[in-house]
Amino acid sequence: MFYPFARAIFWFFFRVLWRWKIEGLEKFPSEGPVIVVANHISVWDPIVIGTALPRPVYFMAKEELFRFPIFRNLLLRLHAFPVKRGQPDRSAIRRALEVLDSGQVLGVFPEGSRSKTGELQKPLPGVAMIALKARVPVIPVACIETDRILKKGSWFKSFKVRIGEPVEYSEYYEQRLNTINLEIVSQRIMEQISWLLEEDKKQADLSD
Repeated sequence: MFYPFARAIFWFFFRVLWRWKIEGLEKFPSEGPVIVVANHISVWDPIVIGTALPRPVYFMAKEELFRFPIFRNLLLRLHAFPVKRGQPDRSAIRRALEVLDSGQVLGVFPEGSRSKTGELQKPLPGVAMIALKARVPVIPVACIETDRILKKGSWFKSFKVRIGEPVEYSEYYEQRLNTINLEIVSQRIMEQISWLLEEDKKQADLSD
């Protein structure tokens, strides 16, 4: 009950105070396991994506956020689970695969941390490993200007969530999960996010 309640509250505020826009929602599967991958420019990104998508999203979140009991309880009720950054975390990968095996939506930020410049960073191999192990579609999402949320003078200035087409990397399913293949798939995932961001810039230029 808590997740849909929180989603409804944030939906109202994002709609009324920031007039947010969601594009490509019709591309999002109504059922079945999928991995949502997105750029990361704001602490609000998980909330924005979780509110925009019609199905609950189970986000991997940095372990440090779970150290405080009250915050930990809140994150767990929002379906987040911890992952250790900077090292392989078998427990987090196992939990991610369980989420997908149960037909749910997994949310991951391939860059691993927020970009302070807004530019895409080099992806970590974890999301590629999970996608290839689980053999599920990957859906790219672009968070556009979400870093303006709650900033001074940001009221009624729109931000956007752009959803791309599901992509499967089936040509790698039967191959070894070696460093080269993981790097290739990781880069292709980031290229899908980059394409969404570039297409938005083109649309903005045409409208000026």
